[in-house]
Amino acid sequence: MRRVSVTTVRKRTVLLLGLCAIYFLIMIGKLAYVQLISSPDIVAKAEDLWSRDIPFQPVRGQILDRDGEVLVDNQMAPSLLVVPRQIENTDRVVQSLKDIIDIDEAKLRDHITKDDVSVEAIHPEGRQLSDEQADQIRALNEPGLYLAEDSIRHYPNGDDLAHVLGFTGIDNQGLMGLEARYDDVLSGEAGALSFFSDAKGRRLEDRSNRYTPPEDGDHLALTIDEDVQAIIERELDQAVAEYNPDGAMAVVMDPDNGEVLAMASRPNFHPNDYQAVEPSVYNRNLPVFSTYEPGSTFKIVTLAAALEEDVVDLEDDHYHDKGHTMVGGARLRCWQSGGHGDQSYLEVVQNSCNPGFVNLGQKLGEDRLFTYIDTFGFGKQTGIDLAGESTGIMFDESQIGPVELATTSFGQGVSVTPIQQLTAVSAAINGGYLYEPYVAKGIVDAQSGEMIDSREEKLKKRVISEETSEKVRDALEHVVAKGTGRGAYVDGYRVGGKTGTAQKVGPNGQYLDNNHIVSFIGFAPADDPEVLVYIAVDNPKDVIQFGGVVASPIAGRVIEDTLHVLDVPKREDGLAKDFQWPEQPTVTVPDLVGESTDDLTQYLTQLSIDTEGEGNTVISQSPKPGAVVESHATIRVFLGNIEKGEN
Repeated sequence: MRRVSVTTVRKRTVLLLGLCAIYFLIMIGKLAYVQLISSPDIVAKAEDLWSRDIPFQPVRGQILDRDGEVLVDNQMAPSLLVVPRQIENTDRVVQSLKDIIDIDEAKLRDHITKDDVSVEAIHPEGRQLSDEQADQIRALNEPGLYLAEDSIRHYPNGDDLAHVLGFTGIDNQGLMGLEARYDDVLSGEAGALSFFSDAKGRRLEDRSNRYTPPEDGDHLALTIDEDVQAIIERELDQAVAEYNPDGAMAVVMDPDNGEVLAMASRPNFHPNDYQAVEPSVYNRNLPVFSTYEPGSTFKIVTLAAALEEDVVDLEDDHYHDKGHTMVGGARLRCWQSGGHGDQSYLEVVQNSCNPGFVNLGQKLGEDRLFTYIDTFGFGKQTGIDLAGESTGIMFDESQIGPVELATTSFGQGVSVTPIQQLTAVSAAINGGYLYEPYVAKGIVDAQSGEMIDSREEKLKKRVISEETSEKVRDALEHVVAKGTGRGAYVDGYRVGGKTGTAQKVGPNGQYLDNNHIVSFIGFAPADDPEVLVYIAVDNPKDVIQFGGVVASPIAGRVIEDTLHVLDVPKREDGLAKDFQWPEQPTVTVPDLVGESTDDLTQYLTQLSIDTEGEGNTVISQSPKPGAVVESHATIRVFLGNIEKGEN
């Protein structure tokens, strides 16, 4: 039998004890690592397994007008969530909920009978509920049913500015318009209320809930003026009611910096009910999307180019219009049958004479005219911060011949967008400065209300001189006072502008009969413009389709009311209006209060007076003194007796 030495035993014992010591040191180190270092991660993972989150949506940022008035806000609209394993009586919950929310019973039962401990959203039927629905669900007091904070967009002005603002989806994400473009600014970050449950989904009452607050979105401030927007919405609604057009649009811009003060399109939609209309309605913001032949409003560019290049003097040089001009074998007609005869070029502009503008285009020549067209920004996007902007269509250099030069001179054969025309005309009347148009003015911190990021005007280039711009303004003021734009004339204000009547092209490439887009672009005050207004009506029915007949009166009302909103004072130094049959001269209503009935006869040469009441003295009147009315308009006066000594 082999004997083991004591020394060997001792060595083996020491080795075994050493190994045990190392093992215990490793275990102690591991425990220390778990307890002291890994503990937060392990606890967090465990809590993730135990916790159930009820989301708290952030408040989406408001959209504000230039003065801080709210254009888009939020209304609280809770959403229904369920934890299926916490529901104790499935049949009772199903019967109760289907009477509160509009949902198929089988779909609801499928939601609440899932073998799941997670929080289940009833989508979309349980989203964005009314206050009444939320109160009914709370009254059920059923385990497993939860109401999460949610909201829906609220539009204080209804469908005003709908194409610009756009809309959000069921999850409050921006889908169209400014809501989509600035979604990252407006949306914010979601929060949650977390509770703890066991593996069977039962709530652990001994654990405290954990609340992570949402971070609300910031506000978006616009260049839009709420009051001016209301004006163009009113006028477009009236135009639709009166003319039943295929479409209509209006834009008001500050020509000195490119800020858009108002913009609207017809047909319209409500952002909370966009699914009720065809996508073609809400997807097309007409002032930036639509392209068509501009017609005579494009003549402003030809005029500016001719004046800048000094090829004509508006007063000294003359053109004889015989009703048409021949170019390359094509007969290009004037809208006036038989022509306008001998005219100064200022009268060519006033009368919107096509042959006269053909002559201006020929004086400029192909290279110069099309260089100015490009310089004014046609054929490319303006850069406005709205989605869906078109570029328009210009002639390729290889396609330009004498006929193309001639037709382009008066706005036919090329395709432009309304926003291109607005930016180009702004440059023509503001001293020659071409600005990039924009709608979003800045970002406002939702907590402090301070502007944290603002947009400054962006000057692209100078296209004409101040001297030329002044001549353009003067010529266009003559158009409104004495020419085709008389419908836009506003007493007490100097208004300039240009009418447009563009024949539409059909699917076969041929011009349609009696189907035009009639437009007017005008500005005021004419010597120092503060507002630029564009109105276009697509195929108005049962009316003579001329811009001067349909669009210019609309623009005149918009200009007048907008100048009142902007507190622009009236003046008496403008051009007097030339009245043509059946137009009537205007009369300023006198102060008739205190006049005797015998004295009223002296006013009957210009006004018609309707008396009411008994007595021999005027005690009140309507309209008030100082109002401007058409000649022979009816003034209603109320009679009474004023005793001696009365004031």
